[in-house]
This record gives sequence, C-alpha cells and structure tokens, in this order.
Amino acid sequence: MSFKYKNVYIKDVSTVVGPYENEGPLAKRFDRHYDDMYFETDSVESAEIKIMEDSVDLVLKKANLEKSDIDLFIAGDLQNQIAASSYTALKVGQPFLGIYSACATNTEGLIIASNFLESKTVDNVIVSVSSHNMVSEKQFRNPTEYGSPKPSTATFTATGGASCLLTNNKSKVRIESSTIGIPVDYEQNDALHMGACMAPAAANTINKHLSDLDRTIADYDLILTGDLGVYGKEILIDFMKTEYGIDIKEKYNDCGVMLYDLEHQKEVQAGGSGPVCSALVVYSDIIRKLANKELKRVLYVATGALFNPTLVFQKKNILSIAHAVSLESVE
Repeated sequence: MSFKYKNVYIKDVSTVVGPYENEGPLAKRFDRHYDDMYFETDSVESAEIKIMEDSVDLVLKKANLEKSDIDLFIAGDLQNQIAASSYTALKVGQPFLGIYSACATNTEGLIIASNFLESKTVDNVIVSVSSHNMVSEKQFRNPTEYGSPKPSTATFTATGGASCLLTNNKSKVRIESSTIGIPVDYEQNDALHMGACMAPAAANTINKHLSDLDRTIADYDLILTGDLGVYGKEILIDFMKTEYGIDIKEKYNDCGVMLYDLEHQKEVQAGGSGPVCSALVVYSDIIRKLANKELKRVLYVATGALFNPTLVFQKKNILSIAHAVSLESVE
C-alpha cells in the first residue's frame, strides 16, 4: 500500500548517540553524544529513556516550540513493551501512539505521522525512536557481560535516540510518498544474520513502491536501506536483480554500513542495526543534503526482523518487514 503527500514537511530533526557511534564517520553531524553507555543514569534501560527524552528536547528547542505545541507523539524502541517510548511519552504529556516494527519502526512512525498530517487533523507531530546496544543484547541474545562470541555476520545494535518534527508548514525537505510493507518469510532463522533475514523484505517493499507509483530507480538519487549491514547489503543487490530484474547497485547504500567505520571499529562486525541506526544516518546527514539540494529525492527503506528469542529457540523462522518513505528536496 502506497501513499502520495502534498503537505507533509520535516521541520527539524535531532540525534543523540553513544560512544561507539561518536567514533564513526558521522560524529561531527550528531547533536549530542555521551562517552559511556550509562548516559549519567544508573542502568542501561534508564540510559535509553534518557537519550530518547534528550532527542525530543533537542528537536523542540531547534524548532522553537513547546511540548504543548505538539498534537501527537509517535515513538518506538526495542525495550520490552517499548518502555523507553512510554516513559518519554509521559514526559511529553501529549497524545501518544506507541509503535513497533523492530528496526523498521522509524519509517513506520513517519508514515503514520504523514497520513495524519495529510488529512489535516494535526499540525505538529514528533516521531521518535531509540535503541541501546546493551539493552537489546540482554533481551534478544545474551547480556554483553556474558561475552558470547558472534560470527562475522552479526550486526551491532546502535545506541542513540532520534526525533523528527513533522508539520504542514513548508520547509526545505518533505515526505513525498510512502509504502507500507508486508511481513515476509524467506525461511531464515539465524538471529545472528539479520541482513539475510531482512533483505527480502527490503526488496519486496522497494519493488512495490516503484510499481505502485510507476517509477524506476532513475527517479531517485539514492536508495537507502535501514540496517542490513555489509552482508545483507550484497544480498539485497543480488536479490533485486535476480528476483525483480532491477539493478540498484549504483544508487544504493545501507545505513548500517554508513554509521560506523567498519575498517577500524571491529567490534561492530557487519555494521549497525536497531531502530535508531537508520534514523541517525538519515537525520544527521541525508536530511542536510536534501535541504542543501545535494540530493533531490531519496527512498529511505527501514528494515525490521519480527522475532523474539523464544520463537527462535523453538526453531521458528524469523519474519521481516520493511517500510519506505520518499524524502524530497523542496524547490
């Protein structure tokens, strides 16, 4: 299902990151960083709440708005029962929609916000996401203190918070269209190879977006996936060509590859993942390039693995999903 919009604009964005992200190539683009994983709190769960709250405060400050100016707050994360989002929503104090599509949560939130704004039922919406490496590892695999070895295909959950303030008022960047993805099952069950699990969903959504809107790859300056990592990136390139006959290689990149210095940051292995991974790249770098007209139109496709550890232990396949938004420079 795809939508086109005429009145959805990105007013401001904000990014808050941890120490690993601040060692990557985009370090100078982030709004705030912390040098340890606890972010001046007493637990990693509280740290994740803090970074999402920070990102909301920052985007409001940039936009010169108060919380009372916000009509709707949409947020999601990887904590059990999206706890970071709920605690942040309590602080925001405005109508709240808590959402979850794993690492595809950010584009899901942008699509929901865009449809509210296009209908002119709201004027200002904040979409926020967060993830924390130590929180996610504890919930989905093993606590980091366990020291469990991982294969080279494993991705590294990004630590950070990111917020986007969307409005009906014209700005330099708008959301031009979107596509809601469908869950897919390509019989993958390796929780340490998220790229293989999610690449088919990305391919499905990219193909659907192009088909629904009667477009080709030539209509975009950049195709950007959320967090497939180095292996998933290559799988997607091959999958698009063999399954749909579409060659995306020359216009394609992946946020999980872009967020870190993969040559020197060996601890991140195949690259970044998590709901905030793609948001950190898009909000710190891609939005700026669109505003400056270095890019005209970008297809941003966040990807998510829809699983829990219990089902993985029961040998169930890992489902995946991808949602897409088309970001466009405003003339």
